[in-house]
Amino acid sequence: MTNQPLLTIKDLSVAFTQGGRETLAVDRISFDIKKGETVALVGESGSGKSVSALSILKLLPYPAASHPSGEILMNGQNLLQVNDNEMRKVRGNAVSMIFQEPMTSLNPLHSVEKQISEILKIHRGMSDTQARERVLELLNQVGIRDPEKRLSSYPHQLSGGQRQRVMIAMALANEPDLLIADEPTTALDVTVQAQILELLKDLQRQQGMAMLFITHDLGIVRKFSDRVCVMTGGKIVEQGPVADIFDHPKHDYTKHLLAAEPKGDPPVTDTRKPIVVQADDLKVWFPVKRGLLRKTVDHIKAVDGIDVTVREGQTLGIVGESGSGKTTLGLAILRMISSTGRIAFKGKDIEGNSWKEMRPLRRDMQIVFQDPFGALSPRMSVADIVGEGLQVHFPGISAEERDRRVAQALEEVGLDASTRHRYPHEFSGGQRQRISIARAMVLEPKFVMLDEPTSALDMSVQAQVVDLLRDLQRAHGLAYLFISHDLKVVRALANEVIVMRQGKVVESGPAEQIFDTPQTDYTKALMAAAFRLETAPEGVVSI
Repeated sequence: MTNQPLLTIKDLSVAFTQGGRETLAVDRISFDIKKGETVALVGESGSGKSVSALSILKLLPYPAASHPSGEILMNGQNLLQVNDNEMRKVRGNAVSMIFQEPMTSLNPLHSVEKQISEILKIHRGMSDTQARERVLELLNQVGIRDPEKRLSSYPHQLSGGQRQRVMIAMALANEPDLLIADEPTTALDVTVQAQILELLKDLQRQQGMAMLFITHDLGIVRKFSDRVCVMTGGKIVEQGPVADIFDHPKHDYTKHLLAAEPKGDPPVTDTRKPIVVQADDLKVWFPVKRGLLRKTVDHIKAVDGIDVTVREGQTLGIVGESGSGKTTLGLAILRMISSTGRIAFKGKDIEGNSWKEMRPLRRDMQIVFQDPFGALSPRMSVADIVGEGLQVHFPGISAEERDRRVAQALEEVGLDASTRHRYPHEFSGGQRQRISIARAMVLEPKFVMLDEPTSALDMSVQAQVVDLLRDLQRAHGLAYLFISHDLKVVRALANEVIVMRQGKVVESGPAEQIFDTPQTDYTKALMAAAFRLETAPEGVVSI
């Protein structure tokens, strides 16, 4: 590591102009990154972290975005002053970026191989054969299982964690000098998270690559970064070596961040409570077809004979690595995908219900999806998004009453109700997830499937959302199916836990037993990775 900075940001400001009004998103920040160094940019959603990073690659929506002040110097060259042709040479070669939301960053019409090889062909002039070899090497590096089989896969055929690993492979394809990682492990389960971080550190040591690491997970920052910059309200309020900031924080906001984590106790298990949702021997098998006649030669057993019971006022946590079948299980229970086995809602069998027969039940069976940006229509205002369910299920209420309920729901999830006439792209990732939660809760359902609802949220907002979900559960007797790779959040919310791996149940039981005295090697590896951020023992957890 040399003393000469690779990247220097001086007095940078970012403003957005809309309707003749200018809003300052970043206010005169300054920091630098040396070769081989990792600098973390931390702060709550909306603090200006991602906007600052996007400015480096000039990926903001210009001319709506502008820079009232500042310089971004890469090897002495001010990137804010270079033209588009020169900037294309910088992107992907000198500087690459891993984006927070892979589903919206990957092209849904192109296969994994095409998306990664395109970078290699454009920037390095590789042939098809050379590009394919490099793509396989990259997919192996980021831990994609059976990479040859994944070359022809499309983004929608991958789990959230697998999509993020493809994004990482794309960013590393040309061995950049600077890697900007915007929440790169948000969608990953804890064991893979530890392995991916170790991979990035290994690549950094081998290539002398610098990293700007944007995250809300302070546990990762402490283990992974050399220096940290703390942002709030568009300003850097404190920066310095990681050990100094964590051990001796000076600013009140830094102290607030370090103290924030999900707290509180999950509901007490009560087997006398009525069963809201029950599934027996649930299976979701996807056929594998080959040959000219497309005969079924095998099955992918995404969910393979699982029993589920969720009671009123109780929370069942579903944990496991990416691709283990957690989300598929939840979608099957909600009758969003086909399955076999018995499914009952409030004592009535629904496994044979048609889509039309399920519609009246949708008000009582809600879902919060993992990817908030993909789940929210970009053409609808927040008021319309949250109020849409009210229009469908309560057509008789007035527009004024509907608007009142929308405003109340937004305030309950920590959003300013006056923002309800804005559109999803005007909100940060964490704010968009809160909108998704409000959309589900506004209907006052009996059962809610929460698919990674806190993965996009910073630590302090995670704690607020956990408290919110717990309060709503107590007030309305809600039954939750809580799917997450964040075991700290699961521990704060779930009274029962199912551990899944490759479509099967590895271990299940009371949450206290699973967390404190896990019985299987796989569960022990999950706990080690989650609570000490250690890489799981080799051979115990496969990716």
